[in-house]
Amino acid sequence: MQKLLITGVSGFLGWHLCQLAQQEWEVYGTYHTHFLAIPDIKIVKVDLTDFQELKGIFNDIKPDAVIHTAAQSQPNYCQLHPQESYTINVTTSCHIAGLCADNSLPLAFTSTDLVFDGLKAPYTEIDKVSPVNIYGEQKVKAEVGILKLYPQSAICRMPLMFGRETPTAKSFIQQFMQILQDGKELSLFIDEFRTPVSANTAAKGLLLALAKVNGIIHLGGKERISRYDFGKILVEVLQLPSDKLKSCLQADVKMAAPRPKDVSLDSSKAFALGYQPLSVREELDVLSKSNTSNK
Repeated sequence: MQKLLITGVSGFLGWHLCQLAQQEWEVYGTYHTHFLAIPDIKIVKVDLTDFQELKGIFNDIKPDAVIHTAAQSQPNYCQLHPQESYTINVTTSCHIAGLCADNSLPLAFTSTDLVFDGLKAPYTEIDKVSPVNIYGEQKVKAEVGILKLYPQSAICRMPLMFGRETPTAKSFIQQFMQILQDGKELSLFIDEFRTPVSANTAAKGLLLALAKVNGIIHLGGKERISRYDFGKILVEVLQLPSDKLKSCLQADVKMAAPRPKDVSLDSSKAFALGYQPLSVREELDVLSKSNTSNK
């Protein structure tokens, strides 16, 4: 089997990606602070921001392909710690692209729908980027840097992702579920729109992009939905208390990082390659059944 190096396997997406990738690859995963064991995955502790350590990993493992998911992906954190987050989000990403270029290795990089300002959705791959926060700016800089160093890279713009919690990470729905189960009020935006997918679907998209894409690809879901409408489906499918679900506006919530209103992705290019996201309801149905069977 060929070797696939996945960075950031202690992250939410990285863990889900490992589960899927190991069916076809010998998977090596990196983590930095949150140790975890994943059956049949070789896990390596590495500080990706240390170029000598990073180069050492490439020399030791000699991967046949790389998927780079490691990032500081909390927009509010990036807004408050711009230099620290720049190192992992931009500098490290460019270093990885350079090492892949040196060895002609397929590379998939996880970017974000937050490279857009939210004023002209849905966005295609050729639409102009115009981020409104530092996290989005850093991902744009990483995209540009990677493609300059290694035009054959697959730049995968990821949407909002959800799914089963992993040993070291949760998605936003776990917090939603906890709040409602505790009988507290959950206020969700009616004026913020995304094209969400499950982490499992996103992982399938990344593996597809790794094999078939050079340049930018959008891996969004098939429906544009507000956080509040997502919450309504979540409540229904997982049979959570619905009386505490309330609607609010972005302007009602103070956050460090500005948020765009509508960064829905047009992912028809990926759909044509065989990327097949389920609807939000279908994704949550799958999750509900797996929760039941795990009990």
